[in-house]
Amino acid sequence: MTQRAPTLQQKISIAGPAGPIESLIERPPNAVAGIVAVCCHPHPLYGGTMQNKVVHTLARAAQDQGVTSLRFNFRGVGGSGGTHDKGMGESDDAVAVADWCRRELGAGSLWALGFSFGSYVALRLAAARDAQLLVTVAPPVQRFDFARLEVPRCPWLVVQGDADELVNHEAVLGWTRTLDPAPQVEILPGAEHFFHGRLTVLRALVGEWLGRRLKTAS
Repeated sequence: MTQRAPTLQQKISIAGPAGPIESLIERPPNAVAGIVAVCCHPHPLYGGTMQNKVVHTLARAAQDQGVTSLRFNFRGVGGSGGTHDKGMGESDDAVAVADWCRRELGAGSLWALGFSFGSYVALRLAAARDAQLLVTVAPPVQRFDFARLEVPRCPWLVVQGDADELVNHEAVLGWTRTLDPAPQVEILPGAEHFFHGRLTVLRALVGEWLGRRLKTAS
């Protein structure tokens, strides 16, 4: 049985508006040229980092499709400079990362993926840098004003657990019904906020959705 070549990991520091941005690039074997999936982590003030298991799962879902992923720590987290800025500065960090990917990696196409607080940032990034695809997992619509954000024109997947103790799935459904164009919404029965015991299902769901859009675009 032929073993698949390992994913190559590279720790880097990207110059950001508030100081260095600690980042991790993961390149699958024979990576698709010109695409990078930028993955945004949950709330920094509640332990969120780029090592979060859901964010790692999103990165793996992109890698499963042969797409390079880049996870990074928001300002004030780990080796990233600066202090927490309630989503505004963190959005600037994400834009700086996407611009670096475009400039240094030749990433003409951006995939924006985010979990929880990172969903808010990923949504802002998708609009700011014309993302090709957007994935938002457990978007905290009751804690941030998602209704005022620009609706991206790209294909968009929203994933939400119906047992989420932090984000009400009915509130998420109500928000998505106001959007035009509307995203695809997937509700995972029994899944709570951190998708304990459901990460494999989440990875497969997101990966399949990304893969279908990748094939359509190629």
